[in-house]
Amino acid sequence: MNNSQVAQVLNSLADTLEIQGEVIYKVLAYRRAAENIANLGRDINELQCAGQLRSIPGVGQAIAEKLDALLTTGTFDLLDRARAEVPAGVVELLRVQDVGPRKVRLFWKELGVTSIAELETAAREGKLKNLPGMGAKSEAKILANVEAFKRRASQTRMPLGLAFPLSQAILRELIRVPNVLRATTAGSLRRMQETIGDLDFLVAAEEAAPVMERFVALPMVAEIIARGPTKSSVRLQNGAQADLRVLDPKRWGTGLQYFTGSQAHNVHLREIAQKKGLSLNEYAITREKGGTPLHGEILCAEEAEVYRALGVPYIPPELRQDRGEFDREIPPLITADDILGDLQMHTTWSDGKASVEEMARAAQARGYRYILITDHTQSLGVAGGLTPERLRQQRQEIDAVNARLTGIRVLQGAEVEVRADGSLDFSDDVLASLDMVVAALHTGLRQEREKFTARMLAAIRHPHVDVIAHPSGRLIGERDGADLDWEAVLRAAAETRTILEINAHPSRLDLDDLHARRAIELGGKLTISTDAHEPDGLDVMFYGVAVARRAWATVEDVVNAWPLERLLSWRAERGAKRDER
Repeated sequence: MNNSQVAQVLNSLADTLEIQGEVIYKVLAYRRAAENIANLGRDINELQCAGQLRSIPGVGQAIAEKLDALLTTGTFDLLDRARAEVPAGVVELLRVQDVGPRKVRLFWKELGVTSIAELETAAREGKLKNLPGMGAKSEAKILANVEAFKRRASQTRMPLGLAFPLSQAILRELIRVPNVLRATTAGSLRRMQETIGDLDFLVAAEEAAPVMERFVALPMVAEIIARGPTKSSVRLQNGAQADLRVLDPKRWGTGLQYFTGSQAHNVHLREIAQKKGLSLNEYAITREKGGTPLHGEILCAEEAEVYRALGVPYIPPELRQDRGEFDREIPPLITADDILGDLQMHTTWSDGKASVEEMARAAQARGYRYILITDHTQSLGVAGGLTPERLRQQRQEIDAVNARLTGIRVLQGAEVEVRADGSLDFSDDVLASLDMVVAALHTGLRQEREKFTARMLAAIRHPHVDVIAHPSGRLIGERDGADLDWEAVLRAAAETRTILEINAHPSRLDLDDLHARRAIELGGKLTISTDAHEPDGLDVMFYGVAVARRAWATVEDVVNAWPLERLLSWRAERGAKRDER
């Protein structure tokens, strides 16, 4: 079994145990082990042979013994019992959004539903609405979510949050080959799209054979699909395909430009070349007359030379979508180095795993000048949301941390829940006591377009709300975003000067690049926030920066790229203008 298959077994076991009502810490233990195995840089079979299964994070003695049995025999006792007691199709029901373990058990035990197809049939026949805790609206919602699941199931692209770290592990291996001069990703991954097809790698080297030998022998390779002198394709342990091309260093620029894409961008660039009597391919630029090359090739060792030779300003990879990048001047896009603070993170006061001071020190180590602590509020009980009294106690801790630390300022905020009627979880006097207020909609994401949009607009127009967190509520590959009237939302945010968040967590990336770009066009402001729940969570900021770059954002558009004094002054001015209205 490869890493991906082992991870799938553990995740399936965790699902089965959850349906059976097993204690949550056991369920989470299997999920954590599965996640770490899926992202291993080595073949788990090698670790088994070396007696090192316990070196995998989250794998203790009990799970290591089960893994050893699984890799040796294909199963283990607990897995056999779970599979015997709960049909596989029942576990599959959990993949439908809003269908949790309790509902799965209800549908299975009361109606005999043992597959997603049977669940869809039961919903269409009206058999769900009469079950305990159900109703016509719940039944209709499940039917809609089954349709959404079927759409997602037809997609085979990998989330950026999985593809990027995997690609970096492969690049670290390739760059160690002695004759390699350069190595990078290409394709949709270099353009930092939110989902990725195949992983594309480019290497510049005088000799290709040693690079190919290293590539096909990588620990994360499960199968060699094809191997040639300058190109090879492999199947990785997680099931993804990875392609490697070795380029002549003298032709690196044209090759990098070509294989980065997108196809639409490259077609437009070739059209520009043709109008100048030039031909552009992955190897070189040539001047043609009547289809015959003249004066040899124009070699481009650097990517910028390709654009310069065609009379086009250099276009950053994130913008190469043929969405106007050839038609207007490209501004200086925001970079990760421009970020001065983070306006959403959580601590042990709600569902975070670190203290206020630990988060502050972690942010300071990353060069930040300020952070906003935004623990959840009381209505989100599952996250241990704060009451007004606990919020006051937290303020004392934040003040103490600010007294101890220099070079960074800790602000107190809250991720305030927007209720079903559009009201906020705290009263106005409590909200007024906060340095900044972040509002979020975590529930009712499947509400009708009009109702959900009305809730969102109520939050945007609330006089104490500064930021709207992860506006659509989507989870990439798991949950579709809410059905919103986006034009109304983006216009309202621009008019009220309410900041919209690009949530940098790779499972969200919300706002997406298209809505973020429209927000900027309307004059709105953005923040890029990590939503970190532990110090390492701060490391995902670059994902959000990539979304902002794809949206053509500059420092002027992103408020947490501003010095704190400017941000607080802008907030005070915004509040005064609201009061005037």
